[in-house]
Amino acid sequence: MNYKLSSLVAAAVAGSFMLGFGANAMADSTDDIVNALIAKGVLTEEEGALLQKGRAGEKEAAEKKKASSVSGKVKNGISWESGDGENSIALAGRVQLDYRTYDSDDNKDNTTENFDVRRAYLGVSGKLAKYYDYKVVANFAESDKSADKSNQLDEAYFGINWWKQASFRFGQFKMPFSLEEQTSSRFIDFQERSLANKLVPGKEIGAMIHGEPVKGMFYALAFSTGEGRSNVEGKKDEGNDVIGRIGYNFAELTENKDNVYHVAAAYSNGTQSKTMAVASNSESKGYGFTVNTLAADTKRTRTGLEGAFAFGPVKLQSEWIRATYDHVTEGDMDVDSWYASASWMITGEKYASSYKGGKFDRLSPAKNFDPATFSGGAWEIGVRYSDFDGKDFRDAGLLAATAPAQVDAWTVGLKFIPTPNTRLMLNYVDSSFDKDIVSGTGQAKDEKAITMRAQMDF
Repeated sequence: MNYKLSSLVAAAVAGSFMLGFGANAMADSTDDIVNALIAKGVLTEEEGALLQKGRAGEKEAAEKKKASSVSGKVKNGISWESGDGENSIALAGRVQLDYRTYDSDDNKDNTTENFDVRRAYLGVSGKLAKYYDYKVVANFAESDKSADKSNQLDEAYFGINWWKQASFRFGQFKMPFSLEEQTSSRFIDFQERSLANKLVPGKEIGAMIHGEPVKGMFYALAFSTGEGRSNVEGKKDEGNDVIGRIGYNFAELTENKDNVYHVAAAYSNGTQSKTMAVASNSESKGYGFTVNTLAADTKRTRTGLEGAFAFGPVKLQSEWIRATYDHVTEGDMDVDSWYASASWMITGEKYASSYKGGKFDRLSPAKNFDPATFSGGAWEIGVRYSDFDGKDFRDAGLLAATAPAQVDAWTVGLKFIPTPNTRLMLNYVDSSFDKDIVSGTGQAKDEKAITMRAQMDF
């Protein structure tokens, strides 16, 4: 074997040996060695090119194999992802078991208590070909009471995400209105959302453009049926609701990763069907009342302002929402609602760690709860005041003078988060109505409730 041939064999063996450690990891080193051998005259340029061509083919084959491989992982749930990260599917679910007990100073005979599977979600989500995402979720805690359709569908949409500044979504999903509504029921501060949530659009059928044009800024503009979840337009001439939200986290200006200075505004315009009521109930889901069912399809405008300011483990949050109804005989009538809350992570976790894209998400304890040492987990306490005022309807004579149209509530909450996927909550809710609520065996102007929730999600 001559010198050139032996050198070529040695180089090939060395290259093959290095490739055994992974084409990606050793790519630059292999190129450097071959180039060095060419420079020293050990290999001719033709021989070097032959080695590099063979290595390039092996590298390409390895990349294709990696892209087509699928790996599973368990992190806040169960998911599978392709090797190139461009395709994925994940199981999503949550179970919330609630307990409530009620009492009233005015109506002791109406004291009740009950268990309730508040939510039982199961679905899938993921992405395809890098730029396209999807989600389909059903709520099995709801029964199908309709002869011609199911009320169990919670969300069903797909998205086109070519640009971070402008993505598109089509199907049934949350409309862009209200910080509290955008925050998942898994991660809200208290067991139930505030009284103000009675006025916001929730999940509806439609299309949306949304994005983050600059760091810290978020926006969304949607067109929807305006008829609520799983409902289509009742009349062909009603038109669609237009719903928009825009906001900014000013903590991004100084790159402050420990705090959140969130400010946003929302607006919607459309038509409310005459079959839909303007209604509210206590925050503990106890006593409820109807402000009015409208006599005809009515133009409806909603405006919302929101703010959330988190300083490490302390968070202050507030929203104000007004819904204006252009009544056929009485003109504009307003329903106003607002809340203000304060929360404190006793164990020191920072709210900023759970904030992203204009909403709060999963908050993980610094250390998971260990039952052997009875240590770890995250603890939070909070207090909230909220108010709902629909007295314009009563003042206009559309409600009886004795009918309730306003309610306010104080809520105090204690929350324990053993792991990122489990929560235990205890709330005390004290609600007051401006007129007697007729319920059960008597009347009452107040409601006191103790509520608890055990939750797991993935």
